[in-house]
Formats: sequence, C-alpha cells, structure tokens
Amino acid sequence: MAEYPLASQSLSLGRYSSDVDAVVQAWDAAGNVGKLWRRDASLFSGADEARWMAWLDIVDIQLKDTAHLQSAAQDAAGGNAGAPFHNVVVLGMGGSSLCPEVMARTFGEKAGHPRLLVLDSTVPAQVRALDKKLETKSSLFVVASKSGGTIEPNSFKQYFFDRAAESLGLGGAGKHFITVTDPGTKMQKIAEADKFRTIYYGLPEIGGRFSALSNFGMIPAASAGIDAVGFLKCAHVMVKACAADVAAKNNPGVLLGIALGVLAKAGRDKLTVIASPGISGLGAWLEQLIAESTGKHGKGIVPVDGERLSEPTVYGNDRVFVYSRLSEKPDASQDAAVEKLRAAGHPVITIDVPTTLHLGQEFFRWEMATAAAGAVLGINPFDQPDVESAKIVARSLMETYEQSGSLPSDEPILTEGSVRIYTDPTNAKALQEAAGPGASAAALVKAHLSRIGAGDYFAINAYIEMIDAYDTDLQAMRNGVRNAKQVATTVGYGPRFLHSTGQLHKGGPNNGVFLQITSDDAEDLPIPGQKYTFGVLKAAQAQGDFAVLAERDRRILRVHLGADVAADLKQLRGWVEAALA
Repeated sequence: MAEYPLASQSLSLGRYSSDVDAVVQAWDAAGNVGKLWRRDASLFSGADEARWMAWLDIVDIQLKDTAHLQSAAQDAAGGNAGAPFHNVVVLGMGGSSLCPEVMARTFGEKAGHPRLLVLDSTVPAQVRALDKKLETKSSLFVVASKSGGTIEPNSFKQYFFDRAAESLGLGGAGKHFITVTDPGTKMQKIAEADKFRTIYYGLPEIGGRFSALSNFGMIPAASAGIDAVGFLKCAHVMVKACAADVAAKNNPGVLLGIALGVLAKAGRDKLTVIASPGISGLGAWLEQLIAESTGKHGKGIVPVDGERLSEPTVYGNDRVFVYSRLSEKPDASQDAAVEKLRAAGHPVITIDVPTTLHLGQEFFRWEMATAAAGAVLGINPFDQPDVESAKIVARSLMETYEQSGSLPSDEPILTEGSVRIYTDPTNAKALQEAAGPGASAAALVKAHLSRIGAGDYFAINAYIEMIDAYDTDLQAMRNGVRNAKQVATTVGYGPRFLHSTGQLHKGGPNNGVFLQITSDDAEDLPIPGQKYTFGVLKAAQAQGDFAVLAERDRRILRVHLGADVAADLKQLRGWVEAALA
C-alpha cells in the first residue's frame, strides 16, 4: 500500500448525472483541465484570475525546501531563553486563521509541543477569555495577515504585544512574536521595528482562502508539533491526481467542482457539509472557501456547516450533500443518515478520508473544485468584490467615533426590556404591516421568519462570544427554522463571517433571510494606541454589515441584546421557537 493513499470520492447524483457527464465531456474535449493549470482566464470571467493561482504550485514549492517548517517546529518547541512555550496563538482573520483552527481542532495538543490556539473575534469577551487562558511568558504569538493591514489581526497584535511588554519589557516582547505576511507589507515593517522572533512570508499570488497549504497554514501547524512535512507529502498525492494531464472525468477536484457547479445552476445550490467528528473542523474552512469564491454577481453556492442531521423530509429540493467520512474513525449514525438521504433521491457526494493527515489532500481537492465550480458558473472565484463594501462603511463609522467619541446611533423600532429591535425603513414597513400595530418583539420576530420561503436560506449572524452555552441556543434556533421551513440554515459569528460568508450574503442571490444578533458588552477592552476599543470596533463592523445588507435589499432584522447576553439570548430563542410552533 502506498504511504499516502488517495482519498477516494463517489458521486450519487441521480437525475443530474447526465447533465454532469455532459459538462465533463465538454471539458475534456476543450482541454479545460490544461487551461486551468495554465491559468487561462478565459476559462473563468476573463479578468485577473491568472495572478491569483499560485496555490496550484504551493505544495511543490513547500516540499522543495522544508527547512523553514522544521525550523518553526524546533523554535516553538525550544521556547525562549530556556523557558518552553506552552501556547502557539494565531492572531488572524478569515483565510489566515481558519486553516490553523482546523488543524487545532483536528490534531489537538501534541506531546512535547505547545497547544495551538486561534483568535479571530473582536468581541471583547472573546479577547479577554483568551487573555485569561494565557501566561504571556510561555506563549508564542503568530500574527497572520496577508495584506498586513487587516484591522483585526493588527488590533490583536497591539493588545497582546502590550500585554507581553508589561511582563517581559519592551525589548523582550518581540521574542514572543512571529508573523506570517506577504513581502513588503505594513506588518513586515511592524515586525522588523518590534524585533519579532521570525518573519515568514506568504506568496502574494495566493489569496487568503486558498492559502491553507502555504505558510499561513503550515507555520502554525509546524509550530504546534504537527507533521507539516508529512501533511504536505500526503497533499501532494492529490495534487498529482488533479494534474493538468488528468482528464476531468478522472480528476477528483475538477470532477467535484463541475458537479457542484452544474447542481447549483440546476437549483441545488445549498451545499450541506457533513463531516465525521474527527474532522468536523473542516466545515468552517470549506464555508469560507466556497462562499467567498462563488457568491458574487447574483450567483453563488451556499455552504451549510454544522446543521444537525435529520430525516430526509426536512430538506428542500435545493440541497446537495457532501459527506467527508473519516475512514479510520467513522460515525455509524452519520453513515445511516447519509444512506437515508441517498435513498430519498438527494444528490450525495461521499469522500472517504483515510486519516486525519489526509486533510492536506482535502484542502487541495476543494481548492481545485472551487476553481472548477467558478468556471462552470462563469465567475472569477479568486476575487471578493463585496467584502470591501462593509469594510468601507465600518471605516467611516470608526472615523466618526475618533472625531466625536461615539458611533452614530440608530433608532430602534421597538425596545422591550433590555432587548432592542432594529431594521431599515423598507424592512420595518414590511414587518410592521405583517405584525400589526403595536406589535411585540416576539411578533416582529415571527413576522420576519414568515418571510422565509422555498429556496431561501436563513442566516444567523451573531456578534457575540463563541462559547458552547450561546452556541446551543443559536443552533437550536437554526435547526428549528430548518425543521419548520425546510430551508437551509447557517450560523456565523461576527466579525469572522464577514471574511467568509459575508461575500455571499451581499454578492450572491437575494435568497437569504438574515437575523443579526448584537449585544452590549458587560466589560469593554481598550486597543493600545487607538482611541477606539474592541467593543467599538465590533459594533462598527456589525453596523457596516447591516448597512450594506439593507442597501442590497436583503431581508434583515437586528436584535440587540443587553449586557446579560445569556438571558436575552434565551429570550430570543423563546420568541423564535414560539414563532415556529
């Protein structure tokens, strides 16, 4: 048996099989796999696709010289001045943090190496919770920022560098920081000025969401004692299987992408990810890759991660299921549920992942599939034209805060106890007409949910701390809506989803119904060197997100919770459950 066998896939597409076969044959006749590897922009939208496709070569580039990965592992294991590092902490956002999060969730803490932690939230409670977990003297911080100018990782760096300087002195703080950034960025200059331990570079020709197998994913993994070289060698098996001379019909990544693109054009545009518990972290990474790559110009594939599996009858005819099955440790209940979905006639794609190390193969398979799906949809899968729109509004709000000391305040359409309800005039008119005069908060929530129809998806966008207690309530709400309305549902935590599904929400089809959840902060946190705080930054990001969704005529309601988030979230859950009863 080969050292790293290829992770196999099987497609059960029912009546869509002939449509997929026709496109596969057309691809092979036109030599499209070769065109993809040659970076031929005409395969996509004819724009600047070629300049963003170095991800095709990154595994070979990495394996030609692995010294930097071995050095990163040794450096983190060795600690600083004889004191070992107990934590490797990635400070990032979006593509710079999601792969490390998958690695942390999948591989856990390796004996004799530091544990891998990730921060990708500006919610003050989230930053504080991480701070309390850490002893700065035994932590190595990885500031991950491709552009070097992304506000979230830069703010995290300011906060934790200041904390390190408090205990280690300004001269000693830099020895606890490394960065992964593209050459010539602002972050490189900051790292040089602050005497960071090491600077690792990304390739400017690889976009963030395609960077998992580059230094953005592999340096944190190696630093935590994960076998990054073995991971890449395993990934290389998939690279060869997807090579330019492999026909589409035999090419795992291309075939998967063509199938997803054809299914989406036929109305099966809700890609529901099922993953074995041992690799469940893969879903969040896939969510960003697929949503941000395909959700634009009124088109898009909606990735659905973390939705509880149920009987086939609760799913609409807009679904396609992908089951990433960990062969070495499968879940029997998932196997049975997926078989029911297949028997009921839903399109089901099963990928047998032999071991956790094979996640490297999955990263490349899905990057190739996403590129191919983008080609089938006729879009540029490597840009994100609508992500910047919310950033522009948020920056404007931040400037207002710096000048006046406060963010612009909106007028709620209803205040009930500590909960305030907001929306824009168009949505307010529709909801108040549906709920009637003097409607309660519960009635407005019910009116909002009544707007969900066949083919829609329901998205909860929560700018609150990511903890199990809150997630239980959010998942209960999304699964309740799924069961009652038979529509796809998603849960995203802000601001991280802005760099993920946020592109799809704004640039994809207008078939989303959005519930934005914001809250007061029981205790805010300052950002050293800035007039604004983490709480202000989070609030500006939420307001910017809301403003652009409303501008795009999306169906959106914002529920603002008080400082007792747990109690108010329970109340909101009660309103949702009552609305669906």
